[in-house]
Amino acid sequence: MSEQIKKPSKKKYFDNVSVGKRTKQVVHFVEQHDKAAMFEQIIKNIPNKQTVVVTKSKRNADALHSHLKTQGIQALTVHGNHRAVQLEEATKAFNSSELNIIITTDMILKSLELTNIQLIVNYDLPIEYPEYFVRLDHVDEVGESILLVGPDDKSTLQIIEMRMKMEIPEEEVEGFVATEFDAKNTQTKKDKKKKPRHRNKKKKTDTLKEDEQEETTQSE
Repeated sequence: MSEQIKKPSKKKYFDNVSVGKRTKQVVHFVEQHDKAAMFEQIIKNIPNKQTVVVTKSKRNADALHSHLKTQGIQALTVHGNHRAVQLEEATKAFNSSELNIIITTDMILKSLELTNIQLIVNYDLPIEYPEYFVRLDHVDEVGESILLVGPDDKSTLQIIEMRMKMEIPEEEVEGFVATEFDAKNTQTKKDKKKKPRHRNKKKKTDTLKEDEQEETTQSE
């Protein structure tokens, strides 16, 4: 009588490293004043995706919405200044695909019950890096995360990448043209492009060692 071989079940882990490895992520470096134009080009390159844009402030959300409106791109902003009924209407429109783009903040994103998010755009990186993994969980494995990283976001990006133990691939946005101010710095960015972004991460890694051990314990 032959023994029945049981196939091991594949356990799905939700720690930072596991979520990061199984979810597609791309980083685009851009000056803060060019982010709206870059996002506009991203949407033109990959239209009709159910997209959530996360900003770190209501002001940035409103400014992006105003820019998109001038370009004829339909989007809806929902943040702390909006009533509960408006949040519910936005959620319903997005989940039914009547609306493709929602611009919001971390606090409001947590309260929205959005389904089928195909693309999450980190217009601003969060002030506290753990919030990035909350965002990433919305597209875990099935969607894509795009990070628009300005000069003020680089230190947060470094910590996020160390927490995931991986470097997020850097790509250029096809069709995007930086302003003259950015163009002057393009050569400097290109010269550094092939170099590792985390040469001096040893000290920061040591400071995060205790947290990483805690995550490992949780994943086990």
